Amino acid sequence: MRIPRKPRAAMTASSNRALLERFYAAFSARDGSGMGACYGAAAHFRDPVFELEGARIGAMWRMLCSRGADLRIEATDLSANTDSGSATWHAGYTFSATGRPVHHVVASQFRIRDVAIVDQQDRFPFWRWSRQALGPAGLLLGWTPMLQSKVRANANRALQAFVQSEPGQTG
Repeated sequence: MRIPRKPRAAMTASSNRALLERFYAAFSARDGSGMGACYGAAAHFRDPVFELEGARIGAMWRMLCSRGADLRIEATDLSANTDSGSATWHAGYTFSATGRPVHHVVASQFRIRDVAIVDQQDRFPFWRWSRQALGPAGLLLGWTPMLQSKVRANANRALQAFVQSEPGQTG
C-alpha cells in the first residue's frame, strides 16, 4: 500500500511553521544561540532599534537573552506558508538601565527560504516601549528622532561590546 505524499508546498509550510515554533521556544528558554541557528547566513533583521545582517543577528539575541534575567516570552498568532511567516510576541522584563518593568508587544514578519529565516522585520510602537522602559524621559521624548537615535546608538554600542567580549563567537 502506498502512502500518499503531502504536496511539497504543504511540507514546506509545515517545516516553516516548525522553524518559527523552534525560534520562539528558544526565545522563551532565553537561548540566543538556538534563536541564531534559525537564521540563514546572509539573513537581515530590522526593528526600530537594530538593523543587522548575518551573524550579528544571533549575537543580538544572545546579548538580549543573556541580560534578560526575568525575561518572559509568549508568541501568539503564529502562522507560516511556503515562503513567509508571522507572529505576535509579548515580552515581559525589567529594563536593566532603569529597573523599570516593560510589557513589550511586537509584530514579526519573516521571509523564509530553505527552512531558514532570511529576513525578519519586527514592528512595535517605539514611544510605547520608551515610556515604559525610560519613564518620564520616554513619555516626553520617545516620539522624537533624537531619543530614538540615542537608543539605537546605545544598543549598537552594547552589541559591539558584547560581541567583543564573547569568546569564540562571531558577529
